Parts: sequence; C-alpha cells; structure tokens
Amino acid sequence: MKFTNGYWLIRPNYTMSYATQWVRTVSKENELHVLSACRPVRNRGDVLDGGSLDVTFTAPRENVIRVKVTHFAGKRDNAPHFETYEEPVTPVVEENEESVSFTSGALTAKVSKGEAGWQVDYIADGRVLTTSGFRAMGRGLDKDTGKSYMSESLMLDVGEYVYGLGERFSAYVKNGQSIDMWNADGGTASEQAYKNIPFYMTNRGYGVFVEDTSDVSFEVASEKVERVQFSAEGETLVYDIIYGGTPKKVLDIYTALTGRPALLPAWSFGLWLSTSFTTNYDEATAVSFVEGMAKRDIPLRVFHFDCFWMKGYNWCDFEWDPDTFPDPVGMLKRYHERGLQVCCWINPYIGQASPLFKEGMDNGYLIQKTNGDVWQTDLWQAGMGIVDVTNPAARDWYCGYLRKLLDMGVDCFKTDFGERIPVKDIAYHDGKSALHMHNYYTFLYNKMVFDLLKEVRGEGEAILFARSATAGGQQFPVHWGGDNSASYVSMAETLRAGLSLSHSGFGYWSHDISGFESTAPADVYKRWCAFGLLSSHSRLHGSSSYRVPWLFDEESNDVVRLFSKLKNRLMPYLYNAAVEAHECGTPMMRPMMLEFPEDPACDTLDRQYMLGENLLVAPVFREDGVVDFYLPDGVWTNILDDHKVDGGHWRKETHNFLSLPLMARPGSVIPMGAHDDLPDYDYTDGLELHVFQLVEGNSVVVKVPDLKGKLAAAYTVKKENGNIIVETDSTKPYTVVEHS
Repeated sequence: MKFTNGYWLIRPNYTMSYATQWVRTVSKENELHVLSACRPVRNRGDVLDGGSLDVTFTAPRENVIRVKVTHFAGKRDNAPHFETYEEPVTPVVEENEESVSFTSGALTAKVSKGEAGWQVDYIADGRVLTTSGFRAMGRGLDKDTGKSYMSESLMLDVGEYVYGLGERFSAYVKNGQSIDMWNADGGTASEQAYKNIPFYMTNRGYGVFVEDTSDVSFEVASEKVERVQFSAEGETLVYDIIYGGTPKKVLDIYTALTGRPALLPAWSFGLWLSTSFTTNYDEATAVSFVEGMAKRDIPLRVFHFDCFWMKGYNWCDFEWDPDTFPDPVGMLKRYHERGLQVCCWINPYIGQASPLFKEGMDNGYLIQKTNGDVWQTDLWQAGMGIVDVTNPAARDWYCGYLRKLLDMGVDCFKTDFGERIPVKDIAYHDGKSALHMHNYYTFLYNKMVFDLLKEVRGEGEAILFARSATAGGQQFPVHWGGDNSASYVSMAETLRAGLSLSHSGFGYWSHDISGFESTAPADVYKRWCAFGLLSSHSRLHGSSSYRVPWLFDEESNDVVRLFSKLKNRLMPYLYNAAVEAHECGTPMMRPMMLEFPEDPACDTLDRQYMLGENLLVAPVFREDGVVDFYLPDGVWTNILDDHKVDGGHWRKETHNFLSLPLMARPGSVIPMGAHDDLPDYDYTDGLELHVFQLVEGNSVVVKVPDLKGKLAAAYTVKKENGNIIVETDSTKPYTVVEHS
C-alpha cells in the first residue's frame, strides 16, 4: 500500500496519522507501553482534536521484540492468528530524561523522548540495526472507502539487502519491489506467489515478522527507497524484530518462534516419478515406467499418482477410478513389493459431481456464503465447493476418507491448491474473518493432513508434497515450486523462488524437474535433472507428457542415473543436513549469503547455492554448457572429477550433460555412503570420509545420523604432520579418501 506522493506529500485520498512525539511511558510487568501523539504537543491544547498511537513492546522469545501499534482499540478481532511458540523472558526496561528502552537478550528498542520527534532505534551489539522514525509508524484513513490501514517503515542502511517474503519468482534481492501477501495460483512467471510469508531478513543480521494473516503489503525500498514499509488493513499492527547476528541464527530464532520444519523420512529424498497430470495412464502404463527405470538401472523410490487416479469431475471423492484401477489394494501391494512408496494427489475442493458434495453440503462441511448457501465455482472443477477447515467436524470427515486410503496402502499425499480461497460474502464455521482466512487457509489445510499422517504413519514418517503455504507452514513439509515451464528461463526463476523460500524458514523445497508446462527439449531436461537431483527433494512431473528420461534421448538416462545414484550416496551428508533443518531451521538448500555472510560478493548470487554446509551447486542454464559462478576464498574441488580450482573470484566453465560445478568447500569432510540404489540405508555401513583441503592442525566433526535422525556415529577428522587422523565411537569400518 502506497500512501505518499513523493517524500513530502500525502496522496489526496488518504489522511495520515503518524507517530510524531513520545507522550508518556507506562511500564507493566514484562512489557513497555508508550503513548505517542500524532502531532507535536507543545502546550496543553495540543492534546485536543488529534489522534494518538498506543505502542506496546513485549518479548515472546529472547532476542525478539514484539511491537504492537494500535490506533482504535475498540475494533473486534475476529482474525485467525499465526501460531507462535513463546518462552519466558524477563526483559529489562530502563528510562532516563532522553529515552526509554526495552531489552530482550541482546536486542534493545530505544524510544526517544522530548520534542525532537518520534524515533525508535533497534539496537544490538552496540549498533543500530534499523529505525522507525519520521513518518514511519502510522495510521492511514482512505477517505474514499472509509478503510483504515496501519503502517510502519523501517530504515535500510547503505548496502543493506532484503530477502525472503515467501517463494517469489521475481528478483532474489527484494529491494525495489512492491509485494503483497496474497496466495494465488499464478504460475512461476508472474509476481504472484503460492507461498506468501510476511517475514523478511536482511544482510545486517536481523529479520522482521509481521504477525498479520491478511494481505500485508510490503514496499521494499520502493515507495520510500531508504526503508521497508509494511501495511495492513485494520486498527492494529503487530510485528516482531528478530536479532540473530548471522543469517542462520535469524532463521534459528524465527523458526523457533513459528515452528521448526519436521524431520522427513529418509526414503523421501530418493527420486519421485509421477504419472504426470493430463496424460493417459493405468496400472500397466505406470508399471511400464517403473520397469523402464529398473531396466535402465535408475533408482526410483516414490511413485506418484496425479489427479486422474480419481474419475474426472469427481475431484475429490477419494475413490480410485474403477475403469482404470479395478484392484487398488492389490496394486498398492505390488508397488510396495517393488520397494516403492506411493503418493496420491488430493486437494480441498469437492466437485459437484462427487458423491461427497451433497454429504458435505448437508452437514455444513463446505465453506458457506453469508446467506447460508454453499460457495461454488466452475473454476477448476464444475460446481465445486471448498472444505471449511475451521470446522472440526469437517476436518474429521475429510480425514476419514484419507484414512481409508492410508489403510489401503497409500503412503503420503500431494496437497495441491489451497490458494484460491474466496473472501467476498463468506461466513466460516468459526466466524473468522474471510480476508484473513484467505492466506491462513493453507496452514489449517496442510496441518490437518500432516497431523493425520503423523497419527497413522508415525512421527518422522509423515510427508506432504504441498504447493501453498503461509508463515508456520514450514512445519508440514515438503513444498514444491508450482507450475513452471520447460525452459532455462523458468529453471532460473524456479531457483530464485527456492532461494527466497529458504530465507522464509522452509527447510526443504522441490520443483517439477524440466518444467510442468509443455515438454522440454532434451538439453533443458538433462540440465534440469542435474539441478533437481541436487535439490532437497526430486520429482519428475509434468502436465501433458510423461517425464521418463528415455522419451527425451538416450543420454537423459545416463544423466538421471548418474545424479540419482550420486544423491543416494550423499545421503549420510544430506540426511544430516535434514536433521539440522529440523533442529535449527537452517535450510538444506542455502543461498550463498546464508553460508558466507562476511563475503559481500555472495549477497546477490541467485544462480547457485549451497547444498548443506559444504557443497556448492551451480546449475547450468545454457544449451552450450557454459556456466558462470562465484567461489569464495580457498581451494575448491569438484567432487565429480576431483578438479581443483582457486576461489575468491568468478569462474566461467563449460560442462557436458554429465557434469556441472559441484564443489566441495575447502576444509570440509563429506561423508558418502556405500549404497547408490536407494536413499534409506545404514549410513555407517561402508562409510567413506572424503577430506577436502583440510589445513594442518585443523579438525572437523562429522555427524552421521540413523534413519530416525538420531546420531549413529561421530567422526573427528584431524590433520597432523601431514596425515589424516580419525577419532570415532563407531565400531564399523570406514574409509578415508583425501582430496589434497
């Protein structure tokens, strides 16, 4: 939302009331309350005919300060609120003639007093992180509509970059962009996003989480180029300043506040193969794909049935189409006997032709209009309604059908859609605001299904393949990047979105390899397969054509085989990165600045990433195999061919389809397993410890988890007198491979 006309003038349809001057302080137990006047108060008469803002500072966790700004306190709150996980904090409140301050851990909010003007500095470790100052905190009244908006704008420093705000396909660095938090099914080539997360972080060691489930607007160095402005309709605005010092620590605290990513089953990291969307398929067709992969020695771990496992127009009735799958129980058993897990597509929409529609309508399980009618549309499924996830009985009803599928042998679900949620004339079962439920719907939807999977399959075995999300949705992984296209340009925008999502608290991420729309030429398919199999989760899926490699060219088989087997061998390393995502919120796929915050050259890199702490991946986005990438300081080693190069600068290389820059970090030790045929095995069995440029006198601790995420073995690798020495509590044999 933009309120100003240039720096000085207000847009003619708005009346703005900005925090202008501190009036008084009211300290209560564990909070600081400040009253701010919306105009200068120089005499007693100035308190008349002018607004004020009530500003309350609290500490939901250490190193987090929650700011609540209220104009009119009498507005009824019927919005859903993000679930937060708080801990007891004893803040420190100090006041003198010049200022009053509120401190949580290492973070302080300092409010200036006197007639100099309103200013709140957020300070940590002796430096000002950001400031709310002149015409920053305020309330805007739209004179045309009568709507009220609360707004805040926080200063940006020289060279400060903003990241995150969900899975966004626009520029990786958000400076200069106007972004609205509004979940939409817009594909990957638009400014719309499936996953809008009102949280951003900067390269100055802090983040900001706006605790509003509605369509918060962010003007990121756009309306005011020196600031990040955010605003939302209403009379109250709540936001959290989160200080970590480093990008990783910011995500650690943010995910502690909003929820950690669940630990996913190890089998889920293997290759997923889909029937694709509108293709014709039955059991014989699907089995031919599975057998074709086995014949070509390509390890496959999960098979996915997309929409047409159900009869057309019946989505969703959760019944296997009897014309296509007459023996679903036997079929699922046969897939399990082949060593495969099975995923089925679902969504929260109920087509009018589905037998479930009347059942849902009669029992009040579908979203209703304010006049009591069921809300319906022909967009997607004819006459469809949407499950009202605020109704506990509706959730039980919906999950009852999913439970039958799980009992039948289905292992997990692709929870598609959840973005096209109506807001006009809508009455939810629990009375919540339809505007605020638009984005929040996906949280309840995915939580409902994920909780069922945890109940039936057990802790650590639940996994979704979800498209939509909001803040906190990282607890119900994994999420994929939506409807991309079969081109290098779309491949690059897909990666930008994944990097953006990783700044937003999501530990895992996937995408449709080679693009969902259209069919990729063989070169795009092969380049994307390498990228996809070096992502946290890897799925071959498309719209109108099959995605098995032999339909592209013969070399595609070699590419998928090579990188599938490599990923399986890397599982001791990758699964430990998954444990770190679960325990600390550090994403498996990491933007370069997350791992190298002290290297300013990494601040804007959006065509490469770190996979875990120690592997740099630079996908190839050109048909001729040329790739430009940046290496931080040190000697880096390509683990595919043991080629070593000096870092500290940009490189240009040319790679064939069986290669790309996959660089081991200097001084790292990467554990590799003995099995390349599947991702879930005993990682300590035949373990290899690959040592890369370890400096004399240095040591590295390598943790290898078991399939439950618990520590199976630890190895302390040292270099002394030119020799590699390993100390371990494991009794199993291992091999050291030094790449010096």
